[in-house]
Amino acid sequence: MTRKNLNETNLSITRRGLLLGAAACAAAALSARHVMAQPQGPVPLQNYQRSFFNAEEWAFVMAATARIIPSDGKGPGALEARVPVFIDKQLADPWGQGDHWYRQAPFNRDAPRYTGYQAEPSPAEAYRIAIPKINEWCKAQYGAIFAELPAEKQDEALKRVEKDEVEIAELRSGDFFSFLLQNTKEGYFADPQYGGNYDMAAWVYIGFPGARASFLEWVEKDNVPYKLGPVSLSGQRA
Repeated sequence: MTRKNLNETNLSITRRGLLLGAAACAAAALSARHVMAQPQGPVPLQNYQRSFFNAEEWAFVMAATARIIPSDGKGPGALEARVPVFIDKQLADPWGQGDHWYRQAPFNRDAPRYTGYQAEPSPAEAYRIAIPKINEWCKAQYGAIFAELPAEKQDEALKRVEKDEVEIAELRSGDFFSFLLQNTKEGYFADPQYGGNYDMAAWVYIGFPGARASFLEWVEKDNVPYKLGPVSLSGQRA
């Protein structure tokens, strides 16, 4: 029973009324203790229960997104923003499965980039196909899988993936990199309800107000810093 329900309930001063009121207070106290006992913040990324990725894929995405948006910059990195969680959730959803994509041959793998994606695998399939191939290539080139390479070698490997220098039969490695880059940016700046942009940290960093519904009091204020923090779609404030 919530506080609003207690206020609206007409409890007469009788033995029954007192018992009902005491029971409601006890329930509220237990509920408060339960909430207070919950762990603060999300589970660590290494303990996150994945919806799509297997262990090898998760290690790759953790390492790759951390190089695309590193943690040693001025703002939060991809891992602090929990970008891998966003990507994991997206690949398990209709977008990742390519439910609304046209994926019937023929495809022209030599077509210019501006013509769009030229392959049959869905985004989720592209991740599943490409990551083991990239790890095999990294072993041959550098002696270890991508996640185990030093940062400078990871950067070099990602550049070569982007340039289509890693052979993947089903698609161009650059196409996979395009998905990875796009999803990393989306996870960094999307509303937190989708798994990334934890605590709206990316919005705070760039000064984005989020889903605030009204800015009337700021319309005529020129060159004045906006001091109110961002608001998520669920109404949470940073």
